[in-house]
Amino acid sequence: MRKMNKKFVIVFVLLLLFTCAIPFVASASDDTQASVDVVWLLIAAFLVFFMQAGFAMVETGLTRAKNAGNIIMKNLMDFSVGSLIFFCVGYGIMFGADFKGLIGTSAFFLSGADAVPVEGFVGNTPAFVLFQTVFCATAATIVSGAMAERTKFSSYVIYSAFISLIIYPVVGHWAWGSLAGISEGGWLESIGFVDFAGSTVVHSVGGWAALVGAAVLGPRIGKFGKDGKPHAIPGHSITLAALGVFILWFGWFGFNPGSEAAADGAIGHIAMTTNLAAAAGAVVTMCVTWFKYKKPDVSMTLNGALAGLVGITAGCANVSMPGAIAIGAIAGVLVVFAVEFVERVLKIDDPVGAVSVHGVCGAWGTLAVGLFATDSGLFYGGGFAQLGIQSIGVVAVMAWTLATAFVLFTIIKKTVGLRVEASEEMEGLDIHEHGSEAYPDFSMQSVGK
Repeated sequence: MRKMNKKFVIVFVLLLLFTCAIPFVASASDDTQASVDVVWLLIAAFLVFFMQAGFAMVETGLTRAKNAGNIIMKNLMDFSVGSLIFFCVGYGIMFGADFKGLIGTSAFFLSGADAVPVEGFVGNTPAFVLFQTVFCATAATIVSGAMAERTKFSSYVIYSAFISLIIYPVVGHWAWGSLAGISEGGWLESIGFVDFAGSTVVHSVGGWAALVGAAVLGPRIGKFGKDGKPHAIPGHSITLAALGVFILWFGWFGFNPGSEAAADGAIGHIAMTTNLAAAAGAVVTMCVTWFKYKKPDVSMTLNGALAGLVGITAGCANVSMPGAIAIGAIAGVLVVFAVEFVERVLKIDDPVGAVSVHGVCGAWGTLAVGLFATDSGLFYGGGFAQLGIQSIGVVAVMAWTLATAFVLFTIIKKTVGLRVEASEEMEGLDIHEHGSEAYPDFSMQSVGK
């Protein structure tokens, strides 16, 4: 009997100790998960940062060698200037306390962004700020390619600072304002707008700003003949352009899954939808150009992969894998006809197709959520409500970006000037804007008069 009582006491004590330890084990588990989430968010931010190299290579490869250094400098300054501006002002506007859902109003210089993650929440931490910074830089750098080969470097730096200061943060607040845990969220959030990783918030903002910038700037010398027909001005390295696309595709595995802001099971699904849409975009664009031009066009097919990536970015967490393939495939068709429309109808010179890839396909991807979202899309029995909300978001962001970009570029044009002199454009921006050549061992010859 004593032995039984002794065993009972031992078992009771062990059970009591185990029960008391549960809260501490759970707390340790929560802390571990929070740390893992932060590490994943940082890795994703590093991947998105590397996308700057991808943009630089795409834009450099699809333009002429005499302007390669200028392209690199603009991409470098997009990130460098943007990081400082977003840290000082843009983050507060994007994630600060609401002013009627339109703009954040928290203190500048990120006074609140030094907390440690609590219960797995990574909002308003340095890791979260860095992740949002690289997104801001992506929106800014999209414009570089559309305005390539004829823009004053000083004027471009002014533009780049302004988009990081106000244009992008305002849109970000509308759609994502509550993510940092400070604000209740912007007006688009409040009506149920879905843009998981930024088809509209990031890519369309860059695409519509690129459209205005290229239109105000005017075409490159020799791009359009007297009859108005466009002339091809080939880029100097399709190899660099292809490298850039592969880097961007790689970086997108941080862009979309990273937007989950947690290392959970959802990131696998998001990575798969991202990859499938990109692949579908590339294959369909290849087929369209093969049929349309009798040859599978290399540069257009590269843009087809990017079109699929941009298209799936809004709904990557909300659509099925077959839905992702459909979204990417339609983006692959759209990008071909959008490039032709911008060039032949609007008479706007966009050397890299930034308007079509990011503006048009970004809008398509956002609308596609209203069609393919498994919980609210039209094709899944959700009716037209979500599609209507998505349409409101697309139109609102387009109107804001077109208006603010037009005012900005017009002011720059009327004051410091937006375009280099004709002689400087012909000889190359590397020499006249930076005093050096990207390829000093080769003789550069101007194309287009």
